[in-house]
Amino acid sequence: MPVTPDLNPSLVLLPAQQSDLNPLVAIRIEAMRESLERVGRFDPVRARERFASDFDASSTRHIEVAGERVGFVVLKQHLNELLLDHLYVKPGAQGSGIGTAVLAQVFKEADAAALPVRVGALKESASNRFYIRHGFQFVESAEFDHYYVRPSVAAIRPAD
Repeated sequence: MPVTPDLNPSLVLLPAQQSDLNPLVAIRIEAMRESLERVGRFDPVRARERFASDFDASSTRHIEVAGERVGFVVLKQHLNELLLDHLYVKPGAQGSGIGTAVLAQVFKEADAAALPVRVGALKESASNRFYIRHGFQFVESAEFDHYYVRPSVAAIRPAD
């Protein structure tokens, strides 16, 4: 069933199918190309293999705006957190509030489950600023990525 985030009524999140792998890989490569080139790690074959090895259609939703696919989001439920595994918006659609609207939906789902949301971002990517701006807190760094957590609402609500 499509989900329409409150912040953008023309935006819908639609379930992905296993057969959507190739178009999703193309979006991922298009969205990440500039950041990966900046750190000397752009390799479309490797990008495809990494995404395909962990692809789970049941956790993946297409992002459509006015009937056009502009990206996708992958949200996986782990025991004590939600992992925002991927959030990609095509470069031509970035900066228009799509990512913010998708995050609002992710936060709605996380808050309903009283779970924190974890995300990783390539160190040289503008997505680091995006996640910090939306309430994620830096928790650790690895060789190529920074990791952030947005605490659950239950964890940040003041006690009664």
